[in-house]
Amino acid sequence: MKLLQRLAPLALALALAACTTISKMEGDQVVNERLSVHVSSAWNKVSDPWEVDPYDTWTQEGIPLDHLRFWGGVRPGQPLMTKPAVFSRAPDAKEPRVPTFRPGLTPEKLVSLFEELYATAGPVTVTKMEPTVFAGQKGVRFEFNVVRRRDDLTMQGVGWVAVRPDATYGEELYAATFVAPKLAFYDRLLPMAEAVVKTARVRVNAARS
Repeated sequence: MKLLQRLAPLALALALAACTTISKMEGDQVVNERLSVHVSSAWNKVSDPWEVDPYDTWTQEGIPLDHLRFWGGVRPGQPLMTKPAVFSRAPDAKEPRVPTFRPGLTPEKLVSLFEELYATAGPVTVTKMEPTVFAGQKGVRFEFNVVRRRDDLTMQGVGWVAVRPDATYGEELYAATFVAPKLAFYDRLLPMAEAVVKTARVRVNAARS
């Protein structure tokens, strides 16, 4: 019975992976019709027809090792994720909170949204916060560590988040995060992620759905 309990999360993860599609990303790309980025070195976009998370997920080495995520034009009341990673939580863990964007959040509160998001995978420690410009907007850059619960692997991450005034919705959130194993992968892949993030721009005249 214990063996089956240990194998169940792996079986579920493999089943979910079987549903995903991977497509090569190069050149100009658009996230949620609201955020544009330019890709100079190829990334792979991971899509799952069963998930409707409000972000794009890209990877270099594969999702278990690294991911670059983009959020484009998240409106007040909308969640930053809609499907917590249940297979990575302890069996007796409480249902995780789903981080939801609200207007008027301080930089610290904006960062806490992503702390909640990554806490579904394991304990999170935010190690640094500093002002930045993301997608042409004043925002905050933050660094963090995640001890991934399913394998005790320490992941290192960095994020960029900014809020833009909007005449229709009041405010919109734009963000990106990059996460990879602290040893070996993070330092090697971070410059590639930063190169894409630096090109991020809001599509001001884009149609809204």
